[in-house]
Amino acid sequence: MLKRQILIIDGHPDPQGGHLGNALAGAYADGARDGGHGVRTLAVGQLEFPLLRSQAEFEREPPPPSIRYAQELIRWSTHIAVFYPLWVGDMPAILKGFFEQTLRQGFAATPPGPGGSKQLLTGKSARIVVTMGMPALAYRWYFGAHSVRSLKRNTLGICGIGPIRDTIFGGVGSADAATCLLWLAKMRELGARAV
Repeated sequence: MLKRQILIIDGHPDPQGGHLGNALAGAYADGARDGGHGVRTLAVGQLEFPLLRSQAEFEREPPPPSIRYAQELIRWSTHIAVFYPLWVGDMPAILKGFFEQTLRQGFAATPPGPGGSKQLLTGKSARIVVTMGMPALAYRWYFGAHSVRSLKRNTLGICGIGPIRDTIFGGVGSADAATCLLWLAKMRELGARAV
């Protein structure tokens, strides 16, 4: 199997860690290393960066050092795994702000022109892993997994990243230890396969 360069973006906003999503990201990383892949991790909750507040900032101001570092990791990667908890029906605000800062014109895509814009992150694949309190089936079928769809289509997809797969873990608040161990094993297996 061709070895990959995997960037794991841990999108939990709590810089202290210790959450199920952090453990799932760690299991994915362990599996990837065991599979012989290169692995780098980025904990968004530990980064310092401001939110963008204008189109001028997005288009003309240079990104802060933490974001430039994140862009270097994204350039290095051939596969990106994004982990986040569902908060108020969506990804946490800090993760959304991170993507707004990171996926700027000139890095993720060229500025729009007469022929449209060119995707600059083609050749990379991704996996999105979401944890939530509600049942995964309810989120996927009743709510349409809208935050996952948006991240796939409106954030990663428009940069040329694909294929993008997803895993949703629901009912995390009531999951017993045996269930959590199965979830961790699944992440290790997916990490080893770099999918």
